[in-house]
Amino acid sequence: MDPSKYGVRPSKSLGQNFIRDMSVIERIVDGAGIEPDDMVIEIGPGLGVLTSALASRAAFVTAVEIDGRLIPVLEETLKDYGNVRVINRDILKTDIGQLVEESRSEGLFSGKVHIVGNLPYYITTPIIMKLLEDNVPADSITVMMQKEVADRIRSAPGSRTYGAISAAVQYYCRVSKITDVPKEAFVPRPKVESTVLRLEPLKDEKPQVKDENMYLRCVKAGFAQRRKTLLNSLSSAGGIDKETVKMRLEAAGIDPGRRAETLTVEEFARMADSFSDEQD
Repeated sequence: MDPSKYGVRPSKSLGQNFIRDMSVIERIVDGAGIEPDDMVIEIGPGLGVLTSALASRAAFVTAVEIDGRLIPVLEETLKDYGNVRVINRDILKTDIGQLVEESRSEGLFSGKVHIVGNLPYYITTPIIMKLLEDNVPADSITVMMQKEVADRIRSAPGSRTYGAISAAVQYYCRVSKITDVPKEAFVPRPKVESTVLRLEPLKDEKPQVKDENMYLRCVKAGFAQRRKTLLNSLSSAGGIDKETVKMRLEAAGIDPGRRAETLTVEEFARMADSFSDEQD
């Protein structure tokens, strides 16, 4: 679908790259695992190509679009789908839990909830972390992003690309790769390759910590200066004296001489609980 047909020029400031490859769209929809009774919340429907495919599978779709110019376009491209609601809103300022609750109470769906989206590259991480930190009531989050970011999210401890985003997302979710997406699948063509990931919230299966904010603080501080040891990076970024940091790490069973990139999610959780104890 050509955006110029509707008199729309993709916005660089909003990071708009509209997907047009139907084979990729089918892989996204299949990967999301949508059933006929389910609801989908789509982030950034653009011209509605993916939206129509989602609406063909799901009971109901709420599409959240920040660009007001695209609302009349979506009204046109989705006019044959009675199970789609388009909202002109910033996803970062949207209460997804409320959208789900209202749709369920209206009887618009009775199954699971899935979040699907082609995320703007420049705000991929803030969107993902908002969804996870808000504990949105979703059974899956299937999103397209820059391949480099996807690779970091999927990275295992000890790898060169394992970092704060890896340890943060993997605390909340089970991560799997759906497909890589070439530049040619978009209008206009981006400068980088893309990847679609499926994130399955662990809910009760995730490591139990006393304070999730402390977990995220430890992850951020640990990777703030990734070449330094945990002892040095945590004391520098956290503003805590080295002796206290050393004591808390040892209490968690973690060698202060290790680097953050070697720690598993479970070890970060133990570290966070140890520092939570210090604050009690």
